[in-house]
Amino acid sequence: MNPFLLSLLLAFVWATITADFGAGNLLAGFLLGNLSLLLVRRRFPGGAFRRGLKLLQLAGYFVLELVLSSLRVSRDVLSPRLRFRPAIVALPLDARRDVEIFLLANLVSLTPGTLSIDVSRDRTVLYVHTMHGEEAEAMVREVKERFERLILEALA
Repeated sequence: MNPFLLSLLLAFVWATITADFGAGNLLAGFLLGNLSLLLVRRRFPGGAFRRGLKLLQLAGYFVLELVLSSLRVSRDVLSPRLRFRPAIVALPLDARRDVEIFLLANLVSLTPGTLSIDVSRDRTVLYVHTMHGEEAEAMVREVKERFERLILEALA
C-alpha cells in the first residue's frame, strides 16, 4: 500500500479515536501516522511490515464481507418469498498448512450464509454449505480470489 495513503488512513483513524475531525487534528494524525510508519518499518524490516499490512487488509475485507452478507441474509429471511437454494459446495484449496486452512474455514463459517463443514482427508478440498447454491461458482471464485489469496499472502 502506498505510504501516503496509509498515512491518510491513519490520520482518519486518529481523528475517529479522538472524535475531532478538525484540520489541525487531522494534520496531527497524519504526522503521527508517518512517524509510526517510520518507526515500524525500522523495527520490522521487509516481510513483517508487509505481513501486517496484509493481515489488516484481510481483516478489512472480512468486515466488509460480514456486513454485506449480513444484509443479504437479512433481506432473504425477511422476504415474503423463499430465495434459499441451499447446497454443499466443494472449494478446492491452494492452502496447505493447517493454520491457513483453519483460518479460511473459520472466516467462511463466520460469514453469514456459509458454513464450513469438512476438509477432505488429503486437505485439498473444503466443503462449504451455502444458502445460495445457485451462485456456487461465484462463491468459490470469490473465496479463492479474496479470502484464500489474502490469507496465503499474509501468512507467507
